[in-house]
Amino acid sequence: MQTVATAKKQKKKYTLFTGKQLLWLIAPIVIESIFSTSLGFFDSAMVSRIDPAGNAGIAVSNVDQINNLIIQLFSAFATGGAIVTSQYLGARDYDNANKSARQMVMLVLLISLGIAVVCLILNAPLLDLFFSDVKAESPATYQYERDYFYITAASFPFIGLFNGCAALLRAQRKSVFTMVSAGISCVVNIGLNALFIWGFNMEVQGAALATLIARAIPAIYMFLLLSKKSYVVHIGVLDFFKHFILLHFDGKMIKKILYIGIPSGIESCLFQLGKLLTFRFVSAGCYFEKQLINGVWEDVNLQANANSIANGINNYASVVGGGIGTASLTVIGQAVGAGDTDQVKYYIKKMFVISYIANAIAVTMFMATAQWVMLIYDYPEEAYDIALKCLWLCLSFQFFTYPLSFTTPAILKATSDVKYVMFAAIFSMIVLRVGVCFVLVDDTLTPLFESLFGFKFELGAFGFWIAMCADWVGRSVLFVSRLLTGRWKKASGLMEEEPADRMSRSALKQRTRRGKKIEYLPYSKKHAIKFLR
Repeated sequence: MQTVATAKKQKKKYTLFTGKQLLWLIAPIVIESIFSTSLGFFDSAMVSRIDPAGNAGIAVSNVDQINNLIIQLFSAFATGGAIVTSQYLGARDYDNANKSARQMVMLVLLISLGIAVVCLILNAPLLDLFFSDVKAESPATYQYERDYFYITAASFPFIGLFNGCAALLRAQRKSVFTMVSAGISCVVNIGLNALFIWGFNMEVQGAALATLIARAIPAIYMFLLLSKKSYVVHIGVLDFFKHFILLHFDGKMIKKILYIGIPSGIESCLFQLGKLLTFRFVSAGCYFEKQLINGVWEDVNLQANANSIANGINNYASVVGGGIGTASLTVIGQAVGAGDTDQVKYYIKKMFVISYIANAIAVTMFMATAQWVMLIYDYPEEAYDIALKCLWLCLSFQFFTYPLSFTTPAILKATSDVKYVMFAAIFSMIVLRVGVCFVLVDDTLTPLFESLFGFKFELGAFGFWIAMCADWVGRSVLFVSRLLTGRWKKASGLMEEEPADRMSRSALKQRTRRGKKIEYLPYSKKHAIKFLR
């Protein structure tokens, strides 16, 4: 007769993911994020050398904020589909897992095609909406923005396809393929940048064309990869296009995807919109000044130059935390699908530990190397001093708050607690990031502050990063408090279920370990897991 201690010991041996499996899931996602971030980083850095004033680099950085806003929408619906697919996989319902996969990719591709058409037609009005000050103060920067935005908008369908396919591969624990695809994309982008920008003298248009090609290649490769029937979740090419052309959507499945995708999309888009608005504050006309460069007086925005540098480097420092958040969608999603509250709690703790360790390593590394990494840009020397102060501020806060503010919402999304994530993120973004940035950076309130207090803020790029750190703190408080209260259990459907009932949903779980087949049976408080060798 087994003792309670023996039963508990055996119970703990059952895990959805071994340590090795977690490593092979998380590491490729982080590396993939580094490669993906490199596209925008090298575009901005390489075009910054086109003109001494740095107008081209500012233009690429500004347009990337619009592009990222749109990409977040694709990613949100891909996330919704991936969570639904992960939950079906956790429940061992492979038919519905395949159906949800096909429906999600169809939905993302349709939305991305529509948005691409809109952006191509409304190219100038969209830029005027966000960067009218740039148009008035620096026509050269504005023209670069138009050139870059028009060509990169054509890549949106490929981005949508890549995000959808990548999410499905991660759900099947095949993130190594997404890493390889992103690596190929990065190498192609850098090589074509050099060829088009300097070989063919295409300037910003060359960088945009290189980005378009670099996004198309991995998207097509990933789609063809998912056509293999050897994968648990796969999409037949002919079957897919037949359903896509005829718009054969499953209303019930689409509803499940949209239940997660719409709140995630609203949250992600408004988050990026807030970043875009705060970028606009720094790019405003009040920060342009005349500087003598190579014997010519140029209109230069040192604050925007510095912000472009700091943002490019910080994106790299953030990829580790972002990658672990992405991995959490798969890990927690499958635990929820298996109906196992104990495993959900176990992996929540584990993902936090991993996130803090990895984030600490990344932040420490960039703190030590930031002053040399930024030299890849070609901006006026004064911009580097401003950028370094901004980086030291944000990296100090990121060390403590980034896992809490970004890993936590990913965990909550995986449990289907998406509505709370949406409202909390929007509140923090509007009140803290946009509100604080408006006060510290924008010149609208300058006359009021001067009349009442005898001073003005207009902190430029440094004010932008203060506001961002305030947003991180606010997000951390809101998301962690939700996690600690346990209210996410209601959204996940795990609130009222007994352990035996939860485990029966996933039936028998089989895995191979060290060449031996182990069968995991449903367990309860009275019955431990039995190992059959």
